[in-house]
Amino acid sequence: MGMKQILRQLKPFDFILIGLTLLLSFTPAAFTYLHSKQQTDEPYLIASIRINGEVVEEFKLSKDTPHKEVTYHPKPGQYNIIEVDGERIRDKEDNSPDQIAVNTGWISRPGEIAVCLPHNLIIEIRVPEDQESDEEEELILPI
Repeated sequence: MGMKQILRQLKPFDFILIGLTLLLSFTPAAFTYLHSKQQTDEPYLIASIRINGEVVEEFKLSKDTPHKEVTYHPKPGQYNIIEVDGERIRDKEDNSPDQIAVNTGWISRPGEIAVCLPHNLIIEIRVPEDQESDEEEELILPI
């Protein structure tokens, strides 16, 4: 049976079905490609600076985060110098009597905190919401 005879037996609807089947066969590859494109965004964390329970500033912690130092004055006469360096953050210097946050040193992992109790200042590291939801989406995607 030659190719022409086979083609003659196919109906227009068969060609549509074959075309759709071919298209659908690329769908998993497209999903994988798009998903890997999203993952190329540099992973990062968020460091929240909280004074008296309120978030006063948030820093993105990633390889591209520039080095910086920010001074906070929780109350008159109090100061905390917070240093951000790429993927880590610390209370570099403060004038609290106990120096617990300063002695904590650099923190860089989700859930880690540095606490300066006398000044009611907390540095907390967390995973940003958009990175948390990525893992949930992976479960839903029908590939």
